[in-house]
Amino acid sequence: MPVFSKILFCSYLAITKWLQNNLIPCPFKKLTGIDCPGCGFQRAVLALLEGDLKESLHFYPAAIPLFAAAVFSIADARYHFNKGNNVKKVIYILTGFIIVGSYISKLAY
Repeated sequence: MPVFSKILFCSYLAITKWLQNNLIPCPFKKLTGIDCPGCGFQRAVLALLEGDLKESLHFYPAAIPLFAAAVFSIADARYHFNKGNNVKKVIYILTGFIIVGSYISKLAY
């Protein structure tokens, strides 16, 4: 693997190791013993930082759509796209469906 990609994906930086050792526990899961709709997001972000897209999708399928929604919302706030509101609605709805669908499948299995 080239040095540039190692730096790009932060796989060899100390920050990812520190983050892996200091994940925030889910209070909902701690109280109920059941995963919440956001469980797995931190691990998905860490997998993305390490460049492992497949593992990120496994941990939390909505992580990438959430990032896309955030980036588009920030860009729309800055540049005021013509149909920005319509695109944001579609992205938000699709992300919501992914969150709900993955949560239902997680509870079912």
